[in-house]
Amino acid sequence: MRLIFYAVAAALLGALGWFLAHIIPASGMLVDLKPMLVGECRRVEVAPGTEDVTIDPGLGLAFISAADRRGWYNETGGAGVNPKNGIYTLSLDGSDTVTRVSPPMEDFLPHGISLWRGDNGEKRLFVVNHPPSGAELVEIFDVGEAGALTHLDSISFAAMRSPNDVVGVGPRQFYATNDRGYEQGVMAILEAYMALPFSSVAYFDGENGAIATKSMAYANGINISVDGATLYVAEFLERRIAVFDRNAQTGALKKRGVIKVNTGPDNIEIAKNGALWVAGHTKAFEFLAHAKDASAIAPSHVVRIDPQTGENRDVFISIEGEINASSAGAVWDDTLIVGAVFDGHVMVCPAR
Repeated sequence: MRLIFYAVAAALLGALGWFLAHIIPASGMLVDLKPMLVGECRRVEVAPGTEDVTIDPGLGLAFISAADRRGWYNETGGAGVNPKNGIYTLSLDGSDTVTRVSPPMEDFLPHGISLWRGDNGEKRLFVVNHPPSGAELVEIFDVGEAGALTHLDSISFAAMRSPNDVVGVGPRQFYATNDRGYEQGVMAILEAYMALPFSSVAYFDGENGAIATKSMAYANGINISVDGATLYVAEFLERRIAVFDRNAQTGALKKRGVIKVNTGPDNIEIAKNGALWVAGHTKAFEFLAHAKDASAIAPSHVVRIDPQTGENRDVFISIEGEINASSAGAVWDDTLIVGAVFDGHVMVCPAR
């Protein structure tokens, strides 16, 4: 009996130690944030939930994935898919012109996006889609004149169970993060609140899909280096970016290391000089409160990371609700665009 008592006590202490070592840092409750750059930005209305942003410098446009996901996030079912859901462009010429460029689609709830550019000038936009009924999808669009999108294909496969973000590496090839290993039940609760490494990255080679790497703690944003040789994956619950060497021929990944981040990383954008610009949720419990209640403020935080040294530099911080729960910080030249999980606008800022 005494041995059982000691075993249970040891298990409880171990669980408490794990919680203190992982969840307390992930919560950001000890982090002190002060406003940065937000006063120099302007607000541009788009559509509810400007969750991911990526820039096409050739067209002078930012693509924005927008979906009204508050009801979906809270699992209320909502009143159906918001007709404003879609992919929008924002002109970078200073006019702040916003245009919906995705074609009409039923059950379209876009999430992470990625712009792929081919050597011959062709472009594809990859979009994670969570249709309320049916399999999880990655939609592939051809990018035409003025950013107009033509739908080409819808991809689903068994290994892509809970896609969050996507990065295109060919006209029909991509990696996608599975942010969870368990959808519901006790294991789903333990995974979330104990930061258990059950999420993964899936790879689609143009014909077939499979798991490329696993054992990650809430794999969130994903992107690839300018030369295509390195893959970056945001591990939200560990506040770090996992770095992988990538075999361009097979798609195989080999972990090289991690870069610690001073926020809970969401989407990753790559600047033309190779720097990582990462938006994140520094105060996790405040994010959860904002997810339930639009009036609750959740800080927004964007950092710039030097991939060679791992140095983090804060570039944007909002703590007074100018934009809540930042999920994307896309940059090109002297412009930074900050998107958010639930808010219907972006912030357009000078990039420094």
